[in-house]
Amino acid sequence: MIFKHLFKVTLNWLNNVHTPSQKQYYKSHRISISGKPEMMISAAKAFKGDPELYNPEDLLLSSLVSCHMMSYLYVCAQNNIEVCSYTDHAEAILETKADGSGRFTKVTLNPAVVISDPSQKELALALHSKANQLCFIANSCNFPVIHQATCSHS
Repeated sequence: MIFKHLFKVTLNWLNNVHTPSQKQYYKSHRISISGKPEMMISAAKAFKGDPELYNPEDLLLSSLVSCHMMSYLYVCAQNNIEVCSYTDHAEAILETKADGSGRFTKVTLNPAVVISDPSQKELALALHSKANQLCFIANSCNFPVIHQATCSHS
């Protein structure tokens, strides 16, 4: 059985700095999601955006990292693994072309997990693969999501 879930976002942008002589637009805008704090977003600095604001590339990588962690915690709970902490320093490679198009070509997640029982280390590492299979965001990507996981015990 398939269940469908609807997510809604509102984007608001106002052309308050563009003049006809300029060949670019101000890229900062607001994203609103009902019942949540508003986010200010811009383009990445490399694309003439405000470097102090989140950008779509930051948010895509953040979504992957977060979704993988939640999927991982889910499969650990199913396997009675107590996770004490989880840290990830993820990286994404974005390639751009001369025509202005581009795409992510690879994301590398580097989850560092601490578990309570050292005898479960091998299983804890293996479960990253299962978590990747379950991750909604990773399943929606057309580029590889690599996992270079480490596991230790407390």
